[in-house]
Amino acid sequence: MPVSRTIEAPAETETPEGVEEHQHDPPWVVLVWNDPINLMSYVALIFRRLFGYSEAKANQLMLQVHEEGKAVVASGSREKCEFDVARLHAHGLWATLRQD
Repeated sequence: MPVSRTIEAPAETETPEGVEEHQHDPPWVVLVWNDPINLMSYVALIFRRLFGYSEAKANQLMLQVHEEGKAVVASGSREKCEFDVARLHAHGLWATLRQD
């Protein structure tokens, strides 16, 4: 009865010419801007619901938005931040993203 054997091929260890190593993008951040429409209590509630912040953290961010005009509420990959901005827009908040 014949026995089968596995032969391992050597792995290529050099990077082929013309191929650069992938560099990670710097993180992106989500900014929420102050607006004259939404109540401060509503803004804090949205921060708690969308991002899972504690009441104290949500209130601190809400006050930063109110007093300084904006606050960073999330960070991560571009795709994640685009998704977070869309969710904030769906709840009536003014939000943008930028590369940090």
